[in-house]
Amino acid sequence: MNIAFIDGQNLYYALKSNGLKIDYKRFRVYLKDKYNVEEAHYFLGFIKNEESSLYENLQKAGFILKFKAHNELMAGKKKGNVYTDIVFEVMKKLIESPDGFEKVLIVSGDGNYKRLVDYLIERERFERILLPTRERASSLYKIMSTKYYAYVEDVIFKFKYPN
Repeated sequence: MNIAFIDGQNLYYALKSNGLKIDYKRFRVYLKDKYNVEEAHYFLGFIKNEESSLYENLQKAGFILKFKAHNELMAGKKKGNVYTDIVFEVMKKLIESPDGFEKVLIVSGDGNYKRLVDYLIERERFERILLPTRERASSLYKIMSTKYYAYVEDVIFKFKYPN
């Protein structure tokens, strides 16, 4: 069993910039079938009432939602920056339930995860990082072996939301 940690805003905005939108239910099935992901944690920057249908769709698709708390005065004015939350949650899982999963899969193009990825590779606990698009992927990942990364845009036809 593998666990996925998804930087929701990074995924959403990278795909949106290319005019792409995910069918979350099909994406969740893809993660399970392709990467044996039993738990998929989807991290979001902040809560907006007008986005409640998105949150409901993510939950119905089988994602575990994790929200980054923000001061109400800053809501809507700053990025989610959930990478520290994701790194913390990965390390917490490694310490508290090391036998509860085999490997970690990360979905993000943000270079802030590179040290975590290197650590997980050294410990043989890393499955892959799914980079949303080539143009929005950190160059730090492009120097790694291709067995450790893939592009969502290359397989999005499997779970693309119909236009």
